Amino acid sequence: MTSGPPKTPGSFADWTTRRWLRVGVTGALVVLAVLGSLGGWAMWRTSQITASLVDRRSPALIESIRIEAAMVNQETGIRGYGVTGRPDFLQPYARGAADQRTATRRLRPLLRGDDRGLADLAAVERYAGAWRTHIAGPVSAAAPGEAARIAAQRADAGKADFDALRGAMTRQQAHLWDERIAATRELRRATTLRDWMFAVIAVVILLVAALVFEALRRGVTGPLTRLGSAAREVAQGRFDRSLEGTGPADLRLLAADVDSMRLRLVEELRFTEGARRMLDEQAEELKRSNAELEQFAYVASHDLQEPLRKVSSFTQLLQRRYGGQLDAKADQYIAFAVDGANRMQNLINDLLAFSRVGRVHNEQQTVDLEKVLTRTLGDLSVSVEETGADISHDALPTVVGDPTQLGMLWQNLLSNAIKFRSPDRPPRIHVGAARDGDTWRFTVTDNGIGIAPEFQEKVFVLFQRLHTKDAYPGTGIGLAMCKKVVEFHGGTIGIDPGHRTGTRVLVVLPALAAAPAAPDREARP
Repeated sequence: MTSGPPKTPGSFADWTTRRWLRVGVTGALVVLAVLGSLGGWAMWRTSQITASLVDRRSPALIESIRIEAAMVNQETGIRGYGVTGRPDFLQPYARGAADQRTATRRLRPLLRGDDRGLADLAAVERYAGAWRTHIAGPVSAAAPGEAARIAAQRADAGKADFDALRGAMTRQQAHLWDERIAATRELRRATTLRDWMFAVIAVVILLVAALVFEALRRGVTGPLTRLGSAAREVAQGRFDRSLEGTGPADLRLLAADVDSMRLRLVEELRFTEGARRMLDEQAEELKRSNAELEQFAYVASHDLQEPLRKVSSFTQLLQRRYGGQLDAKADQYIAFAVDGANRMQNLINDLLAFSRVGRVHNEQQTVDLEKVLTRTLGDLSVSVEETGADISHDALPTVVGDPTQLGMLWQNLLSNAIKFRSPDRPPRIHVGAARDGDTWRFTVTDNGIGIAPEFQEKVFVLFQRLHTKDAYPGTGIGLAMCKKVVEFHGGTIGIDPGHRTGTRVLVVLPALAAAPAAPDREARP
């Protein structure tokens, strides 16, 4: 993987994904905080103006209008009483006076901080007091007969006072109305500013989101996608594909690590390819060797057997014809020749049988071991009868294998158990079978002479004998053939080291997937 130009310490190229995300999130939060503060100020400003308009300006104007209506009611009541002298006209005057006091009491707090509004209210109160002093007070206090005279005398002065009062109230309402209009205009401007500000905030948020997504695409998802695509190409077999990292420093480092792993895989593949070629060559050599062995087996079974049969036949004829006619030494030599020829023939036959395991007999099928054992016991019936052997067995299952080889297995195990019997007791042999998960564990237990612990591994070696041919005849191939048969069927064989009286051979073979566990029972031949 080619490296780029050297990066100066602290440059943007050295920033990791975490640092980019931290800086980006911090910047976005700062922008959002500023925009949120501006939006909050706009909301606060709008609410302040709205509160001023709703809670002060409009109620003040309404209270001013109520004061004017109360004064008009007072003036109407006084004028009616002065003209007619009827006391019931004083009721509108009294209600108007009460309404005036109430409206004034409500208006004063609404004008707090408004000097012009307080001045207008003071002028209204002053003119109202002058009118009440000059006209309303004397007329309302006078008797019905006097009221008309006082009203007539002071009509001009009363009119002048009330006109002045009306002018003061008009100015007050005009000022309040102007302030309300100004507040409404300011509210409209604040609302417009708020709406524009929120629109700008929305646009900025969208821009920030777009920038974040674009930054993630260019800095994280894009480099990861390209790295993943390159890694998939390598996984599909394109090991010459170089993985070049882009984006933040940690992603480039990840790409470099993955590319290093690719290079390591390339080296491993080169080594594996060389090992495979070597194995192919060895396989070819093994094939050739096996062919030579098969040729040797053919020669041994035909070319060697024929002269050996001649030697054996003529030495036996020599023994029959001249036995007893020569001296004792000659008879001994002839016996040695006959025995040697016979043992050589047996050895060649056993070697041929050993070489055929897995090569000649190789029919994989379901095999009923009950039938195989019954057939084996029939073949060994003479030995069983001569030795008085007692052979029992559990119910045997069905397995997958070659029936001929499995027959050779049981025959060798049982014949060994009979052959190596103890001289002071008849043979007792039991064949056991037990299911253990996906395998069958078979045991062949006898009460014979047993095998010393130091020889329990050696007995499975080809031509390994623990006794002389005079004590126990044989070629030493039987257990080696059993081992080859069991291993050919994917199993194991060994001697149970914990068994003391006699010998117990353990054989483990794979079980059928749906083979039911055999019920415990005993059978005798």
